[in-house]
Amino acid sequence: MTTTTTADARFAAARQVADAVLLEGYVLYPYRASAAKNRMRWQFGVLVPPAWGPAHGEHAFQRTEILMEPKGDATLALELRFLHAQRRTVQQALDGGGFADVDALHLADRVLVPWDEGTEEHVELSVPVSGLAGEGVCVPFARPARDDIETVLDADGRTAGRLVRRTEGIEGVLRLRAVELDGAYRVFRLTAVVENTSPWTPAAGSDADREAALPRSLVAAHLLLGLDSGSFLSMTDPPEWAREAVAACENLHTWPVLAGEAGRADVVLSSPIILEDHPAIAPESAGAMYDATEIDEILALRTAALTDQEKREARGTDARAAAVIDLADSLPPEVLERLHGAVRSLREVTGADGPDQISEVPDEEAVFRPDTPWWDPAGAAGTADPARDRVTIDGAPVGPGSRVLLRPGPRRTDAQDLFLHGRAAQVEAVLHDVDGGVHLAVTVEDDPGADIRREQGRFLYFQPDEVTLLEDA
Repeated sequence: MTTTTTADARFAAARQVADAVLLEGYVLYPYRASAAKNRMRWQFGVLVPPAWGPAHGEHAFQRTEILMEPKGDATLALELRFLHAQRRTVQQALDGGGFADVDALHLADRVLVPWDEGTEEHVELSVPVSGLAGEGVCVPFARPARDDIETVLDADGRTAGRLVRRTEGIEGVLRLRAVELDGAYRVFRLTAVVENTSPWTPAAGSDADREAALPRSLVAAHLLLGLDSGSFLSMTDPPEWAREAVAACENLHTWPVLAGEAGRADVVLSSPIILEDHPAIAPESAGAMYDATEIDEILALRTAALTDQEKREARGTDARAAAVIDLADSLPPEVLERLHGAVRSLREVTGADGPDQISEVPDEEAVFRPDTPWWDPAGAAGTADPARDRVTIDGAPVGPGSRVLLRPGPRRTDAQDLFLHGRAAQVEAVLHDVDGGVHLAVTVEDDPGADIRREQGRFLYFQPDEVTLLEDA
């Protein structure tokens, strides 16, 4: 086994997504320490000291199991990545000398406040697959406690205060083992366990909270795994012959997916956030927003809307928060326009024999609208009556009591409607919206809850061009 000091080149394509996992939720807009969303941080992949975790419903370890097909004398490269939380306090310089803790230190360009920062930590190693047989390998690691002091100067270059950072010591262990499985193919089950082994325990009689455990925890812990020869099997879409073996793998508090370049299977990202194979950062993203479950456009606009005072506080919260403010302030209009969204791909998912109604997406003009909307005084009565109104479909009037065949269209926002394709239903009402559109409220035949739905007025809704009148109606 050799410990490496530089990241394996195979991880380069996967590292952008791994960075998003590492920093997901690190700071949440509007990026100030005082913002309510930032008062509960470090949500994903937190491995706490074992003496504290079980009593508080958190975990001290994560376990990854995945199948691999190494070739020849293949070597496995591994990189464990996590954040180490360090506590930052703010001190102001006193006129008579010395320093005193303060809640905020106001400077011309920013406001410094106490904050928990995250420093990136890595454990890297490379080991022949043959060396993982039997008991495998066990790699302990540790990061010592330390104190760092940063002097803060004002606009005139005088000492205004200082930042005192306290980093607690952490200890952990990485266990690797590979077992060759019986079968026609040379397949191994790789097990990788990451465990926090910190000896820290809360003081006797104290009720230590999560804030006390976090500086001694592995935050956002995840693994990058790579084979120099051979490949991994997908855990979400394995070949048919491997499905039983994949189902027998036990993954706890993390989930492995194929990562890196599409079409390759030599890199795996085991993440505490469930991802799909070959996840990727949207090419429209202009930079890290540290809230990857949101959309960049909202984050950029919301950040740009902060007041000058809020921006000063955000810049003083953390270097990463300051970078977000600078990014939002510098986005040109063409980049904001690019963030409106994009269609990644359109493909036939039902096969040649699938429903013909999802083969194309109609434009807005395909949405059914009557010649005269219900609210127009030129209409027959100037009012709408859902219990009596009827709409013409294929030359026949359709209204309450009509039996129709459901044929949901591709513009539906509720994907579950597609499961009703080909089902018979009864029209309960004809409804008009303020945009002039018409909708049919229906109940599905053979639905045991249809009577309750009618009584409560809870129906399913379809456009008139998404139904066909049944001949026996």
